[in-house]
Amino acid sequence: MMRLPHTPSFSLHGRRALVTGGSKGLGFACAVALAEAGAEVWIAARNPDDLADAVALAAGEQLTLHSLVLDITASPQVEETISLLPVMDILVNSAGLARHQPFLEVSGENFDAAMALNLRATFFVSQQVARRMREAKKGGAIIHISSQMGHVGGPQRSVYCASKFALEGLMRAMALELGEAGIRVNTLCPTFIETELTRQSLNDPDFRRYVMSNIKLPRLGRVEDVMGPVVFLASDAAAMITGSALMVDGGWTAA
Repeated sequence: MMRLPHTPSFSLHGRRALVTGGSKGLGFACAVALAEAGAEVWIAARNPDDLADAVALAAGEQLTLHSLVLDITASPQVEETISLLPVMDILVNSAGLARHQPFLEVSGENFDAAMALNLRATFFVSQQVARRMREAKKGGAIIHISSQMGHVGGPQRSVYCASKFALEGLMRAMALELGEAGIRVNTLCPTFIETELTRQSLNDPDFRRYVMSNIKLPRLGRVEDVMGPVVFLASDAAAMITGSALMVDGGWTAA
């Protein structure tokens, strides 16, 4: 006899989430989306003033965000801080850095800074959160905010591309190892979205034309474009999705 299927829930009520880089830009948008879906959300960032502003802005819309002053590049501080938090059900790694230079001019300082935040910090934050998820035997969802530049090259973006391609490989390896514990690991890969991080590049008319010639939909990305996808990947609606990259790129990588 045929059984009527029921759509899995997108609700995150009763779940806890940690969002790194959660005081601004994509990270803040992700935090708001998770909170609106019912999760209890902690946002981590280095600047206490930025965190206070983000918490106050959310509170103005009757959303509660917990602030967490944390430099995620400082591994001992990360380990201690995460050990004092409740066990998370969801981790969104959104903290990121872009320092764009022509390949032949990239400095060691800029290379190390981008890799330290985009890759190393994400690796060890994920390790600490996933370790506690596994110990609690409750499963979970880890979402790395990657980029379309983890799938294609871009001018003056050799370091950024290298860090995001590495993040895609990390996601796949994590998914293989953590699946048995019920921990799903995926990446969310936006195109160019108008944020503080991209403003300087997009103010260059030539670069803006280059971007718009590659996005097949007739506009730049907006922070709202990541909000539905991050809730989806965190929810039961994505219960069988792990080791995957969700492109939010307006068709850039379809070519």
